[in-house]
Amino acid sequence: MSTPALTTYQRHHLRPTYTHHVGHLYPAMVRASQAHVVMLTEQGLVPADRGARMLRGLADLRTDPAPPPEFDGSIEDTYYLLEKRLAAACSIPTSELDVQMARSRNDLDAGVFRMLLRDQLTGVLDRVLAAGTVALDAAHRYADVVITGYTHRRPAQPTTIGHALAGYAEALLGEASAYADVIDQLNVSPLGSCAFAGTDLDIAPARVAELLGFAALVTNSYEAVAGADHLVRVGTLNAQSLATGARLARTLMDWLSWRWVSTPGDFTQGSSIMPQKRNPVVLEHLVSYAGQAAADAASVLNNVGAAWWEDSNNATTDVQVRLWESNDRADRFFALLGGFLAEIEPLEPPSAAEIVASGATTTAAADALARHGVPFRAAHSLLGRLVRAGTPDTWTADEVRAAADGLVPGGLADDAVDALIAAAVRPELVLNRVQADGPGADAVRAQVATLRVGLAGVTDRLTGVRDRLGHADAALDAVAAELAAR
Repeated sequence: MSTPALTTYQRHHLRPTYTHHVGHLYPAMVRASQAHVVMLTEQGLVPADRGARMLRGLADLRTDPAPPPEFDGSIEDTYYLLEKRLAAACSIPTSELDVQMARSRNDLDAGVFRMLLRDQLTGVLDRVLAAGTVALDAAHRYADVVITGYTHRRPAQPTTIGHALAGYAEALLGEASAYADVIDQLNVSPLGSCAFAGTDLDIAPARVAELLGFAALVTNSYEAVAGADHLVRVGTLNAQSLATGARLARTLMDWLSWRWVSTPGDFTQGSSIMPQKRNPVVLEHLVSYAGQAAADAASVLNNVGAAWWEDSNNATTDVQVRLWESNDRADRFFALLGGFLAEIEPLEPPSAAEIVASGATTTAAADALARHGVPFRAAHSLLGRLVRAGTPDTWTADEVRAAADGLVPGGLADDAVDALIAAAVRPELVLNRVQADGPGADAVRAQVATLRVGLAGVTDRLTGVRDRLGHADAALDAVAAELAAR
């Protein structure tokens, strides 16, 4: 018998949506259904024999290696695929199934999507933590490698590779904490809310939540299916985190171009025509990833903002693919950036003469005068006169004294002149800076130690989530097997 031709709606919406979603949704729907049937059986809402039959069928579906069928129009979506396959596994018509008792496609979809995002983001958080550890290792290793720090794309002050990378590691710690918070926000169960108003049946939503590893229940059943703040937060957090990483990628492009650091061979591509070239295009891809994450976040915001305050495809089905792709991209972004940072090494960082010639030591020279009692504005103006006359390596004691005329009553003492010139021509003095958050070598290594403690705390939070999920998986497997055997 020939298959009826698909309608326009089926061809251009239902089929592509099914194709995009089934691989993600179907396994999670089977797992959620196991927990649901266990609860229905324990609550006495289905007879033990019918519950056992469904649990045996669901167990078969979990282990069935066959890929989901292609969309043929006989079902609308993954929700109905589950019913069709479960009925076949149980050797009964779908009319005899109880799997959807006290459950709607609305709360099932909301719950399964939270499960999928939770699992994806635990993987993303792994990558963020790993990248943070790599950045801290490099920061500790290169805390005494002096470079020129830039502001507004102009040489500004001496700093170190370690100081810059420890700063990025602190950003990663903030992002890791935010991902852990989002995972906690996702890890509350909407299951049991049904369409949005619950049910008169004596169900136990907390039991379903427990078996699926959720830490709590959504308080309000309307919010459970209408709410989308958690979806927006996932998209915007990815966009934020990748934007920050892209900024580092652009700075690394400069470091590589200036030969301050080595170019990791594993992250380059050759030129199609120029045999001498190895292009670190991965850094360009990271910048593009950040732009794509921002576009996905904008898509989610636009769709959610276009939805009604109720269950709506705008705020559910139509944003799911965007978030799956955003999470996958974030996972790859941090894997690539962390791998890149693990391989860079100092190559030809700027020499002291280059740093001095750039004018980056001028602020330190002004600070040297301030330490000798010269008012800051006078010191700043004095250094301005010197800079206009020549680069710091050309300044003499007489020129410094002449520049002080009219700015420093009584002129400068010899020790103040010596301190200014030393600060102006010795950028390595920045390594001795004691300010706790600054580029001093000891300070940077202390920052690294502090940030490691922060990353360890987030790692412990992630371990707690994984432990909960692992225990829930084991408990669900055990009780499902026990009830299926009856």
